[in-house]
Amino acid sequence: MPDMKMIVLFGCGALLLRGAGCTVNDLLDRDIDVKVQRTMLRPIASGVVTPFQGLCFLGFQLLLGLGILLQLNTFSRVLGASSLLLVFSYPLMKRLTFWPQAFLGLTFNWGALLGWAAIKDSLDPAVVLPLYLSGVFWTLVYDTIYAHQDKEDDIRVGVKSTALRFGDSTKEWIAGFGLACTSSLALSGYNADIGWPYYAFLLAATSQLAWQIKTVDLSSRVDCNRKFVSNKWFGALIFSGILFGRVLV
Repeated sequence: MPDMKMIVLFGCGALLLRGAGCTVNDLLDRDIDVKVQRTMLRPIASGVVTPFQGLCFLGFQLLLGLGILLQLNTFSRVLGASSLLLVFSYPLMKRLTFWPQAFLGLTFNWGALLGWAAIKDSLDPAVVLPLYLSGVFWTLVYDTIYAHQDKEDDIRVGVKSTALRFGDSTKEWIAGFGLACTSSLALSGYNADIGWPYYAFLLAATSQLAWQIKTVDLSSRVDCNRKFVSNKWFGALIFSGILFGRVLV
């Protein structure tokens, strides 16, 4: 059976890591956010929260994250702490490269490595690397779709994204990333010797991702946001597949 303590710890840890990343992003991008329609009402950009208050909140998030990290083994603590370099550098990438979504993927999917390390006190590259890469590829799909909401503002402000890099070829690119994502998930499951329910859920998740890519209207901010939000179902299907692949077999 799954270790419920670890599920709770990593659920909270994921929220805190993503929250800290968003706080850092809002602090560093406050001068850009005021110029972008979708982000101008963010708390720091709009002035509802001061930068100092944002820093205090970030400190609170990191303190809670440290509390979770200290519940894990030493190897996991070192691995978890090393992710902070990505957390703090990611928001700067849109100024430097057309691939900030790739850096987001490297940052937000660090838990794929950390989860295995917390249970096994080691890393099995045959399992965790395909799993980690699948998350990176998935991020490139959903965050490229998300970035299409802001492409006009991004051009005007002077920041970069994969949406601008891919342009009219976006669907071909994200289809490739989607295939790489699901293939990596299949490889990771195979190497982990997970049960057949995992592959049934993976097939359903693959269909959901294919539906997103095929039907998204990249010229519509509303539809891009709708498809972005629908990724909760992709994640839920993969999580369910992992759970039932272990419990039922």
